[in-house]
Amino acid sequence: MIYRLLRPLIYALPPEVAHRLAFFFLRFVVGFYPIRKLLNAINGHRDPALQVKAFGLDFPSPIGLAAGLDKDAEAYEALGALGFGYVEVGTITAEAQPGNPRPRLFRLVSDRALINRMGFNNGGAERAARRLSRKRETIVGVNIGKTKRVKDEDTIEDYQRSTRLLARYADYFVVNISSPNTPGLRLLQAIDKLDPLLRAVRQSLDAHAGRYVPLLVKIAPDLADEDIDQIADLAVNLGIDGIIATNTTIRRDGLSLSQREIEAIGSGGLSGAPLRERSLDVLRRLRARVGDQVTLISVGGIEDGDEAFRRIKAGASLVQIYTGYIYGGPGLPKRMERELLAAMRREGFDSIQKAIGAGEG
Repeated sequence: MIYRLLRPLIYALPPEVAHRLAFFFLRFVVGFYPIRKLLNAINGHRDPALQVKAFGLDFPSPIGLAAGLDKDAEAYEALGALGFGYVEVGTITAEAQPGNPRPRLFRLVSDRALINRMGFNNGGAERAARRLSRKRETIVGVNIGKTKRVKDEDTIEDYQRSTRLLARYADYFVVNISSPNTPGLRLLQAIDKLDPLLRAVRQSLDAHAGRYVPLLVKIAPDLADEDIDQIADLAVNLGIDGIIATNTTIRRDGLSLSQREIEAIGSGGLSGAPLRERSLDVLRRLRARVGDQVTLISVGGIEDGDEAFRRIKAGASLVQIYTGYIYGGPGLPKRMERELLAAMRREGFDSIQKAIGAGEG
């Protein structure tokens, strides 16, 4: 209710300014220890039916925050206190970088969507490692990407450097090779490039984490079906723990904006409601290909508990939200939990774990 009243004021601000103000509130108000402790006590009480076991971790809820919001691991504890079952930070690069020129983030309110060309703006892996070293109550995934200035031939070493710095602080680790905003990054989805990259990151994780850390890869929605199949097969063959599907899209189909308005915004990744069906299609294809050998996380166009349950029945063990959170506000994770439980019980499931891959009815 409060967020609904404040939303017109928030939307009057440039999106990136609003984002920084929101993070100030998260870090210094929600993140203030007594407040965070109180919120954890309130939001930490969940129905056991929501619990999910995935790649060796026990998640209190399948609803997580996607990478892209907490780029620098600044507010993961506060976000966990607001009700997320887990938080994925990043994308983090080995070196600090400012990202692309502004403006680089755009709201498409009528489509419940965003376009961003942020360009992995972050303070680098070393700074993120210091922030992640704190004791925490929230499951945290660490999402890493390529430093923009690094030459193509040094890409693997760049990912390994991030891995060495961050491995010990991650509950799970994500290799992002699917953002459209770093030149050449999506080319890493080609099997001949992806295979040695994932092998190298796995070796670095094993050498520096001091324990087993699940490794996941995040893919684009714009891949051809045969490329999705190849990545699925590679994940099975290498023993990759999970695939996150999907990142943002470079397509602009079905938007309410005119062609002139779309061209005025320019390049970038589109996220939110317009991505819903393609993200679901990729999930279904992956599930059919990998079976239960690889854990799947679905992200893209998820705005409520009913859609989250649709993804779970289609084969996702976990779901993530990002754009939906921007439009739905801080109460969305708990609201989605209630909706998810209601959807589950309507269809006769007594736990989310039993509903995974059950089919969409």
